[in-house]
Amino acid sequence: MAHSCWAAMEQVPCGFWSGMTWLGDSALLLPASVLILIWLVLARRTWPTAGAWALTFGAGGAVIALSKIAFLGWGIGSARFNFTGFSGHTAIAASVWPVALWLVTLGAATRVRTAAVLVGWLLAAGIGVSRLAVEAHSPSEVASGLLLGTAVSASFLWLAQRRARPRLWWPVVMASFMLPLLFQEPGEPAPTQSLLEQIAVTLAGIEKPYTRQDLLKRG
Repeated sequence: MAHSCWAAMEQVPCGFWSGMTWLGDSALLLPASVLILIWLVLARRTWPTAGAWALTFGAGGAVIALSKIAFLGWGIGSARFNFTGFSGHTAIAASVWPVALWLVTLGAATRVRTAAVLVGWLLAAGIGVSRLAVEAHSPSEVASGLLLGTAVSASFLWLAQRRARPRLWWPVVMASFMLPLLFQEPGEPAPTQSLLEQIAVTLAGIEKPYTRQDLLKRG
């Protein structure tokens, strides 16, 4: 799909959608996921909570990668639903943002933590809409990515309720999530897609990866 603003959303500047879509880029959120793990392993009492995060986020990431490699290498997808794999931006955003905001608000009242998690999911939904606006994904890919990411973060938060919580000073935690901005240009995407293409081509033993056009033509 071409990276241009969707006609139905032209009343919103393209720059806004580009900014929203970067909030779900792995260049920003993969470091954030590592920072979440670091905060959770600082105290021995929260090691089980850290393990829960590593398990749920790792499983979600594996599902995203496998869905993309399956399509890029073997053309496994659905022409009927225009599906080539989960929207990685949407899925990772729905996995990381609710947990990051929960971590920042751990010292607040329950209603504040709940509101923070809901804001994280709403932000992920907005990032999903941005992926439609820049025509990077189909509705089925965004919807499935949102469901997958929500399942990851909800599973972690459910497990975290039954485990010890870290005692953190929220300004320091929030500042740590800004660290990736010191090492990269905001808006500059990570080379995740090209890396997955290389892996898929190598594993499948083909000259070039499958494309959406190949899928729709075949369908």
